[in-house]
Amino acid sequence: MSKKVPKEHYENTLSHRLKQWLDGTKDPFLDTVEMKPQKTFKEDRRTLVKRKEEEKRLLERIYDIRHNPEMRVFRRAYNVFSVLFCLFLVSMLLIAVSHLPSFGNASNPVNNEVAGRYIESGLQETGAVNIVTGMILDYRAFDTLGESHVLFIATCTVLILLRIDGDKKGRSGMGYAMENDRIHEPKNDIILQTVARILVPPIFIFGIYIILGGHLGPGGGFSGGAVIGAGLILYLNAFGFEKTERFFTQKTYRRTSFCALACYALAKSYSFYTGANHIESMIPLGTPGAILSSGLILILNICVGIVVAGTMYTFYVMFRKGAY
Repeated sequence: MSKKVPKEHYENTLSHRLKQWLDGTKDPFLDTVEMKPQKTFKEDRRTLVKRKEEEKRLLERIYDIRHNPEMRVFRRAYNVFSVLFCLFLVSMLLIAVSHLPSFGNASNPVNNEVAGRYIESGLQETGAVNIVTGMILDYRAFDTLGESHVLFIATCTVLILLRIDGDKKGRSGMGYAMENDRIHEPKNDIILQTVARILVPPIFIFGIYIILGGHLGPGGGFSGGAVIGAGLILYLNAFGFEKTERFFTQKTYRRTSFCALACYALAKSYSFYTGANHIESMIPLGTPGAILSSGLILILNICVGIVVAGTMYTFYVMFRKGAY
């Protein structure tokens, strides 16, 4: 059993001082450091005049760009070297162009077996009447998948940089943007709304037609998605965010883009696996010229169109208001 220590002896122990310091009742370093009141700094007149002269000299010789002789020399040299660099660059480009092979020559590097394969065997191997679509979404589908992901990543970057966050009062970015809605778009414009009611449905239908017929003729997911994105922007300008967000919001874009990219990746992964292992694909190419033909190209066109349409609309919204 421990022996009871007297109070006077306990107050002089290290454990008691440590307990006081932890409890905040007493600072062990208080009253142990010599403290002197700081004197008010006052600059003497001679030092003040000298400092003013130095500031004046600094402004005249460095920050006075118009009357600074060094800046005048730099500007002249900059202009001269800019002209010389432009002349050098133009000369190099002209020399490079002069050494290019003549246009249309059969021995040009572009006229190789790859282009011949696209033209001669494209319809048989892809089932697409449109050779360009067959090339982009079949022979070079991996590149197209990368391009679609670039669009999605670019949109995510714009969302991060331009999105309006909530303020100190707890209002969301969208609520703040809706207060200034009249600054960003016309309201109750009868002419614009009437034109939008007439044009938006045909624009959407035409965009869907371009996407679905991309393997049969000119068109495809990129061009059809751009048309649908233009229709969304026209509808937004005519009726505002409140009505547009009834069917297209930020969540809608994220979900549709993710589903489209995932579907594209899964579909082409199946094609890559079967092609690399020389396995016959179970997806039929169909009858060339029919709407349900060309294997997976129709599905891939739809996926690309969804990503492009959402990306166009999102770019417009974020650059204009910073929020959906």
